Amino acid sequence: MRITNKTFDVGRNDPCPCGSGLKYKKCCLGKKKAGAEKLRKRFADARRYNIRLKQKADIEGIRKAGRLVVDTLQLVEADIRPGLKTDEINTRVHEFTIRHHAVPAPLNYRGFPKSVCVSVNEVICHGIPGERVLKDGDIVNVDVTTILNGYYADANRTFFVGSPGPDARKIVSVAGECLRKGMAMVKPGNTIGDIGWAIQKHAEGEGCSVVREFVGHGVGFDFHEPPQVPHFGRRGTGPVLIPGMVFTIEPMINLGKKDLYVLEDGWTAVTRDGSLSAQFEQTILVTEKGFESLTPFSL
Repeated sequence: MRITNKTFDVGRNDPCPCGSGLKYKKCCLGKKKAGAEKLRKRFADARRYNIRLKQKADIEGIRKAGRLVVDTLQLVEADIRPGLKTDEINTRVHEFTIRHHAVPAPLNYRGFPKSVCVSVNEVICHGIPGERVLKDGDIVNVDVTTILNGYYADANRTFFVGSPGPDARKIVSVAGECLRKGMAMVKPGNTIGDIGWAIQKHAEGEGCSVVREFVGHGVGFDFHEPPQVPHFGRRGTGPVLIPGMVFTIEPMINLGKKDLYVLEDGWTAVTRDGSLSAQFEQTILVTEKGFESLTPFSL
């Protein structure tokens, strides 16, 4: 499917954008005015927010990039241990990505100096790999974005280093469940606000907080595309979800308060109260009946 500012084009054999699961020719194509009006309403937000829907070939390209992202995270997981420097994680990710004929998207993106974000304990996101050494009981988030054959996929996981304490176990568990609950809200006709509402409700119900300054985003043709996907909000608000949308859901959840500050390097965001922060992220496709993760891993 192709969206422009004024029109939409759907092939006769494409899945109908109304979400029925039927081919377009068997559904809204034959309903003339009523069908056309239904399609216009479904596409209205995509046009308004400049959301670029993905076609079958695009989805397969993102899916292949996503498999490489997941393989990269599995490689990292096997290496995580006390005594490991965060820069060693960067080297591992960079070399693995290049060896598979792909490009690490973070490297030199708006001046970011490394190939992966590595965020330890109180670091919420955008941690720059360096000389910091992982210690027993730490938690570490590794955020991988890979470009393969021109397509982007993005995912991250938070890992335990050695033996985690109760606070580490809690925040990692809550963050993982937040992603699960956010993904469960993805289906045609729901809204971006439904995703944030579900995440915020769970996090705050567990006595944790949701970071506001950083959000999920469209992905696939570029690193960051419309729409933005806040991890807080109200049901029924924001762009309506339609098949072909691809975006990340990546809630950043703090054990303490939601407030943060960014270090002098201009990238590293940390909790203002020094509390632990955890995050999980997957790249999600809106399908005719629900969603598919293009970077699937167990939560």
